[in-house]
Amino acid sequence: MAKVVICGVDTSTLPKLNEKQTEELLLKVENGDEGAREDFIVANLRLVLSVIKRFWAKKANSDDMFQAGAIGLIKAIDTYAPDKGTQLATYAARCIENEILMLFRANKKYKNDVLL
Repeated sequence: MAKVVICGVDTSTLPKLNEKQTEELLLKVENGDEGAREDFIVANLRLVLSVIKRFWAKKANSDDMFQAGAIGLIKAIDTYAPDKGTQLATYAARCIENEILMLFRANKKYKNDVLL
């Protein structure tokens, strides 16, 4: 993966979890383990980067989008209910996207989706 630094985070150094590691960390998160929650958030920041790539053509500040996306990821992890049958990545991607769209709506500097 190419080196991308956004908000001071070198995304090429982010950990990659396999399915078993993901399940184990998610179980710890569900049981209130704050360290596991932090590890899980960091391990899923690549998903944030993946989602914000769709918005880069809008000429918005990528750091702002990454931060909004990270908030969406955290909200997704905190509200995820595996018993509903949805994959975490699917749910989190929607939460990340929603936070970015809310950023666009809230920022009055945007006109026609272009930063003035």
